[in-house]
Amino acid sequence: MFSVSDLSEEQIQAIKTWVSEGAQMADVQKRLQDDFGFKVTYMDTRFLSLDLELEFHVEESAAPEPEAELDVPAEEAMPAAPAGDGAMAANVEATLDQVARPGAMVSGSVTFSDGMKGIWMIDEQGRPSVDPEQAGYQPTEADLIAFQEKLRVLLDGQV
Repeated sequence: MFSVSDLSEEQIQAIKTWVSEGAQMADVQKRLQDDFGFKVTYMDTRFLSLDLELEFHVEESAAPEPEAELDVPAEEAMPAAPAGDGAMAANVEATLDQVARPGAMVSGSVTFSDGMKGIWMIDEQGRPSVDPEQAGYQPTEADLIAFQEKLRVLLDGQV
């Protein structure tokens, strides 16, 4: 296991300089290998950053990020049906499984406004996905927004 005691004062100062110049943890890990010949794991780099009290700079985006977007592979995506007046989108139904599917924190089923059904899940890393019954099906944007709202209500206090 790699530790701070393996570094010289000059190397510690170099690492602090990298971080002050905007390097992220993966950059530090790579530069430890390239510049100093230390082959370290990401976890070792994480512990090193804690020991050295490194403060990584994270760029804040001007616009807030959407809470959860559904992941449908582009190669399977079909053109979405035209979004209606929004009234159809209110017909999206979502249910929560009593026991989550393997590999998921939570899961359930969804029926979109056009009657298409699918299985949804949020994996252990918090990534949402939908697996439609019909391969290549792409719900409308209005349906996705309605589905996200249904999930927000279903998962309130669950996750």
